[in-house]
Formats: sequence, structure tokens, C-alpha cells
Amino acid sequence: MNKRTFFILTALLTLLFGRAGVGCLCAMPVECVGKAAQRVNGTDTLFFFRDEIQLHSLIGEADWYATATGAVVQTAAEDFFPEEGGYFLVKDEVEYSPFYVFRLKQADIAMTAELNCDNTVLSLTGDVEPYTYTRRNGTRGTYARTCSLDYNALAWNTEEWADSAATEHPSLAHTVTLPFALYGPTELKLCYDAGLRDTLEAEPACASLAVNPEDIKAVKMQLVTLGTAKENDPLGNNELERLVEQKIEEGKSYSGALEVAFYSNPTPAAQFYHWTIYKSTEVIATRNDKDIRYTFSDPGAYRVVCKVNNAFCTSDSAEQIINISESYLRVPNVFTPNGDGINDEFRVAYRSLREFHCWVYNRWGHLVYEWTDPAKGWDGNISGRPAAEGAYFYVIRALGTDAPKNAAYIGLKAVYKKKKLNADEAVIGVYQLSGDINLLRGKK
Repeated sequence: MNKRTFFILTALLTLLFGRAGVGCLCAMPVECVGKAAQRVNGTDTLFFFRDEIQLHSLIGEADWYATATGAVVQTAAEDFFPEEGGYFLVKDEVEYSPFYVFRLKQADIAMTAELNCDNTVLSLTGDVEPYTYTRRNGTRGTYARTCSLDYNALAWNTEEWADSAATEHPSLAHTVTLPFALYGPTELKLCYDAGLRDTLEAEPACASLAVNPEDIKAVKMQLVTLGTAKENDPLGNNELERLVEQKIEEGKSYSGALEVAFYSNPTPAAQFYHWTIYKSTEVIATRNDKDIRYTFSDPGAYRVVCKVNNAFCTSDSAEQIINISESYLRVPNVFTPNGDGINDEFRVAYRSLREFHCWVYNRWGHLVYEWTDPAKGWDGNISGRPAAEGAYFYVIRALGTDAPKNAAYIGLKAVYKKKKLNADEAVIGVYQLSGDINLLRGKK
């Protein structure tokens, strides 16, 4: 805007709103001399200077007034070198909009930190007060100072704890409470007035503090569970003989006996560990090692809880639910060993078995095949030759992982508590099965 346009606009506004004291909303009548930054705070206009405050009137010589007192501080001047505060200009009885000027705060800020179990409290010394000013109507204005805190936070990356760069933007105050704990060594770097300092081409203003390992109190853990179990077959009915290590998933049932390794993965300040294993509400085991192993055999839902702590802090509990399925054993009544890849073997469907034995007899009572791996079966051959079609008789004796610990088989007989089991006696996890299996070859 050139001066001619400015004066025309000023005259029009004067006609519309009147003379001084009527609250004329006139264009900003000043410009800054030297390094300065302009900011808008609500409806207020603020000017920040890196060094000396110098203003120049765009309306020629004018009278300069203080907003705090309403008193004139300089008359008939184009250039003004004021102290910090609020001012407005009057020329030819026209009052122009007020403005507020500040010198960039230069005081150094120092920082200390109180490290707690669930938060971090920073104590700042130095000039941390906001920029304040008094308006024309006597009310107080406040311009908040910007602040950023950079540090490294420990973050779990699926395998281990690793540094992750983080930034917070707290309010600049003598006491700053951060709603998080620090779990590993880092450097806290607090920078303030960054936007203003960039605009004014001033050096960054920061305070730094090294947080060493011995300063850390807070602890945290990341529970990881890996189970060693028999692999399931592609149809999902049976277990294969091969043992595989797999991550234990909640909501999924596993066969016993399932050996599980529990890893606490604590942060560096951890000192003590407490594991509790529950079956329903009953405590069945406790441990105090950093990592543990436990074998789950009996069916049911187990809850494994771990707490990690030190002399100062206890972490939140981490827990894992382990579901162990009941054993079962199902026997088909027909198989078709014709080489078509469908039902070619006499196999059982099963889960959670710790012992298995099956005998197959022909119609004359002669043993034609036997096996002890439930993941395998009879292919319908006798001594390498295809067996005749028809009915065969099988006898199966098996024990599930949920069978009583002192249950066992001696040959074809089951022994339980030194007592022979009769065929009609039912004991959980003890299987005494017999019946016909029909061999039908059909067409491939």
C-alpha cells in the first residue's frame, strides 16, 4: 500500500467511525525497522525484535501513546524507540489500532528431571514466563511461548526394544509434567521460541540433559510366548509327529502336552520377576526367573501372569491365556486303498494323545498289521501285497495327555491304580476301542 492510498483509506475510516476516542479501526500505522517478526494473537498484533526495538510511522509525524496508561510517551515523531509494551498512534485526533512490541527473550533455561514410575517431571530454571501486555481497555493479553522436547523412547519392534525418536510439545513452565515414563537412557533436548528465533535469524535456544542408565526407575515388559507342539496335518484333524515351535495365540486351542517358553523381555531397569500360572482360579505354579518354561498337559484354560519390578517400580502385569484341548480319538468304519489319494489308509482322527497302539486282525483272528504312531495308518497291504476286500477287526488302546498320570497299558490291558479296567469302564483320556473296519477298493 502506497502512502497516497493509505491516507485515502484513513480519511474514509475517519468519516465512518469518527475522531479519536470513538474506537476507530484504522490500518496498522507502523512498520518495524531492523530484524522483527509479526504475530497475530487473537485480534492483537504483536511485534518481536531480536535487538533494539525501532518503529516507524507510516502516517508521518504522530503522537505515540501507551496502552497501559493511555498517556502520551512521545509527540510529533515518525520514529519511535520504545520499551516493551503496548502502544497506539494518534494523528489529527484519529486513534489508530494498538500494537504490542517485545524484545526476544534471551535468558538461558536450565533443566533437571525427576524420573518416576509412570511420568517424568521437568524442572526449568530461567525465564520461562510468557509474553504479556496490557490492552487499551485494561485487560491483560498473553502470548504463549512454543516449546519442543526431543528424546529417544524405547519401543518394541516385534523382536527387541529399540530406540525410537519422539517429540513432545509441552507448555513452557517452571514445572513440566510429561505423562510418560522413561525406560532407557536418552538425551532430553528442550528447545523454545523456535518459530520466532527462526524468523529473527537468531541462534536456537535449547537446554539439554543426559539421562543415564543408573537414573532410570521405570520398568516395562513385552511378553512373548513360544510353544513346542506337534504340527497339525493339512486337514487340521490330527497332529503330525514333527515338533514345531510356534507363537502361542489367544483364542486358539492347543494339544497337550504343550511345552511353552515364556520370555519377559524387560526394559533395562528390571530386577525381579514373578510368574504365576493359574488354572481357573487355582494357582498351580509360581516362578521367579526372567524367562520360564512350562508344559501344559491337562485340558482347560490357563492364565499365565508376569510382573516385573525393581526397588522403585512395578510394571503393569502382562498375561497370556493358554487353552489346552481335551484328547479325543475317532475311528472310521471304512477305507478305500485304491490310490486315488482319498481315504487310502485306515487312519484315526485324534488329538492330545501320549500313547497309541492299534492292532488289525483278519476274520480268522490273525494279526495282519499294527502301529504305534497315530499320525500313520494301515495302507491295506499285508506283507507288501493288497489285502482282500472285506471286514477286518481292530483293537485300539490309547492314552490322552489328560489321562490320569498313573494310567498305563500293558499289552492289550489297561492298568489304573493297580486295577484292571473293564471294557465298560470310562476314564477320562483312556481309550479302549474295538470294532470292524471295512476295506473297499472300488475304482480309482
